[in-house]
Amino acid sequence: MTNALFDLTGATALVTGSSRGLGRAMAQGLAAAGAAVVVHGREIAGAERAAERLCALGHEASAIAFDVADAEAVQRAADELTARGCNPDILVNNAGINLRAPLLEQSLEDWHRVTATHLDGTFHVARAFVPAMVAAGKGRVINICSLASSVARPKIAAYSAAKGGLAMLTRSMAVEWGPLGICCNGIAPGYFATDLNLPLTEDESFDAWVRGRVPLQRWGQPDEMIGAAVFLAAPASGYVNGHILSVDGGFLASM
Repeated sequence: MTNALFDLTGATALVTGSSRGLGRAMAQGLAAAGAAVVVHGREIAGAERAAERLCALGHEASAIAFDVADAEAVQRAADELTARGCNPDILVNNAGINLRAPLLEQSLEDWHRVTATHLDGTFHVARAFVPAMVAAGKGRVINICSLASSVARPKIAAYSAAKGGLAMLTRSMAVEWGPLGICCNGIAPGYFATDLNLPLTEDESFDAWVRGRVPLQRWGQPDEMIGAAVFLAAPASGYVNGHILSVDGGFLASM
């Protein structure tokens, strides 16, 4: 009974931005729970390498590449997967970037790149892939939000604005699509030791700040996102909808 609650056998999951970092960890976790995983990246080579690693572990995986900020490219990818006979019933919107700069020095181009990836990209991907879930009468959407959905730091205004909007978009999805059998939730990671955060982990003063601010006194490791992702994708969370689950070592609980 307990194992069945977290069994994803027969499900198909698309995880955007899963050729590396937190996305790759979540893709691995979903695959280990039994899902067939579609690995995504902006470049097909990286996505294919990540998919091949999953297949080498005995999992079912394939790859696809597109820019989430390009609505037409997203729709072409959805059509391609449909042609392959692949209609994901689990969608993890994870693709993201962060271009740090003081707000008054941030270029309009960089502002749009960040918001188009996180906020517009999630909208594009959901609009392309959720109709198949609606037709099936079931599905799970998991949007990767952030601590920055709730609190701010200097030099990440575009990222914070996008992630704050993403949290509300997640709740809007839950309200609109819940009656159609689709649960929509978010995960808000804290500070994780990933390639994206390498400049921060190597900054001694920032590293000390993170360790002092987080009650667990350390950075998160990518594999520590797996439990939340599998839970929100699995039968265990069947009555969880419109929730933002923090995976932050206690950051938001601490003054």
